[in-house]
Amino acid sequence: MLSSRAILRATRAAAPQRIAATRAIASSQVRSYATPAAVDSKPPKALYGLDGTYATALYTAAAKSSTLDSTAKAIDALNQVYHKDVKLAKIMEAPTLSAADKAAIVSELQKHTGGADKGDTVKNFLETLAFYNRLGLLKGVCEKFGELMSAAKGEVELTVTSASQLDSKTLSRLETAVSKSQYVGQGKKLKVTNKVNSDILGGLIVEIGDRTIDLSVSSRISKMNKLLTDTL
Repeated sequence: MLSSRAILRATRAAAPQRIAATRAIASSQVRSYATPAAVDSKPPKALYGLDGTYATALYTAAAKSSTLDSTAKAIDALNQVYHKDVKLAKIMEAPTLSAADKAAIVSELQKHTGGADKGDTVKNFLETLAFYNRLGLLKGVCEKFGELMSAAKGEVELTVTSASQLDSKTLSRLETAVSKSQYVGQGKKLKVTNKVNSDILGGLIVEIGDRTIDLSVSSRISKMNKLLTDTL
């Protein structure tokens, strides 16, 4: 597993001569990511935010190079790394990373894509993020790239946020209930994700596509406080 400790060790051991190579590769790659998408490589949905822009660029580049499936596997592997190491995101966002540090981080991240990265699409993309000091966006890019792949497969995203991890039986019941609702189109498949956020205190926040149903305890308390404030 890639750990924040491994990242730190790698950055200290990075050789200075890797800096020039990283800049040269990243400079050439950004031009290809900026190239207008061809009709057959057009992303299935619009994304917003800087991480959405980069995720869209990666999808377009992968589609053009016929490496979409392998890129998706590699990005999913990187996304899993974030779930296993909560400190990783903070290290990636550090403003003091040198060129050698970033090259070392990219090298460490590549180890966790296994042999999935056909054509080095993800490797080149990571080097582009590093060159432009955007490694801190990688977590968001991974998540939004997953949204694009789900949309391309005709899946509907079902994200359930809870105060603690839900068991598979509970998630299965939720999936069954939502699949029969008006929010899921005919012939669509659900892709279920359980996010944990202790700040909601209890209850659930259910997101289906672009719809949100807030049944959290924190939301109820907030509404109650507003009602009391307005009344008094």
